[in-house]
Amino acid sequence: MQARLEAALERAAELERELADPATAQDPVKLKTLGREHARLERIRRVADQYHKLQDELEQARMLAHESDPEMADLARAELETLEPELARTEEQLRELLVPPDPLDDRDSIVEIRAGTGGDEAALFAADLYRMYNRYAERNGWKLEAVSLSDGNVGGLKEVIFAVRGEKAYGRLRHESGVHRVQRVPATEAQGRIHTSAATVAVLPEAEDVDVTIDDKDLKIDVFRSSGPGGQSVNTTDSAVRITHLPTGLVVQCQDQKSQLQNKVKAMEVLRARLLDRMVAEQEAERAQERRSMVGTGDRSAKIRTYNFPQNRVTDHRINLTLHRLDEILEGDLDPVIDELKLAYRGEHADSAN
Repeated sequence: MQARLEAALERAAELERELADPATAQDPVKLKTLGREHARLERIRRVADQYHKLQDELEQARMLAHESDPEMADLARAELETLEPELARTEEQLRELLVPPDPLDDRDSIVEIRAGTGGDEAALFAADLYRMYNRYAERNGWKLEAVSLSDGNVGGLKEVIFAVRGEKAYGRLRHESGVHRVQRVPATEAQGRIHTSAATVAVLPEAEDVDVTIDDKDLKIDVFRSSGPGGQSVNTTDSAVRITHLPTGLVVQCQDQKSQLQNKVKAMEVLRARLLDRMVAEQEAERAQERRSMVGTGDRSAKIRTYNFPQNRVTDHRINLTLHRLDEILEGDLDPVIDELKLAYRGEHADSAN
């Protein structure tokens, strides 16, 4: 750990010099990238300072515990009982911070939710998930921007694509990818029988200009009139945009903005995110497997998480976590689930920090 800590502190000092360079201020992309790295290393430095401070206090307390003055020795031993567990917690925190981060974790994210098996009930559940992530974004002070939205029947959603912008948005949401299953009695069910349906969630890191180069000749851009509910001019002009990336066959469309230009910008954001995810997946076999299994077929059997309404229960099947607080989770209180998922993921990669 010591060697890794020294390297992190050296890099922090180097970054401060780079950030102070006037040339860096002229390069917004570089400034943003270095700023993210500096913020992470600054957290390490603060915890390292606390760790060393506790070490010094512990050493002093151990010396005083052998003083001839009984009262002084008793005070020192009482302090040891507090300092030792605090030092252990700080050391563990420092070890976790020194685990090499995924360079994409600090990115904004693009989230895609689609109704799967279950007809209208699946579309209603997709709308519930969209609302849940909306609430979670609010709790974290993130900004959520709808990119594309396709309404289903009875107030549900066939598909919704949205951007989440904020600190570590992708890092916090990345493990939400997969098939989410719901078990509940639909409002239209006269017999009170529990139905099971599903929706898929895919979370992608938002790409930056330096990540993916897209040649204009590789794009086919179609414009058409928006459909569904919309404000003034949305349904009366050819403002909707569909972009096809010819080399990969990826198709993205956006119709929620008022102008054709705005819709094109949003669609390009989604396209870049999908291309970045595809590129990284091809480079890393482990991530490729993760991406292939991300949303499966939308079938109920391929679930990563179950939301059981009768029992007020949420179960994440990847880590065998069950919480009887479904109502709170649907209101955006996702941290108890996400923290456990990140802890499990970190545990798989913690050896690299030792």
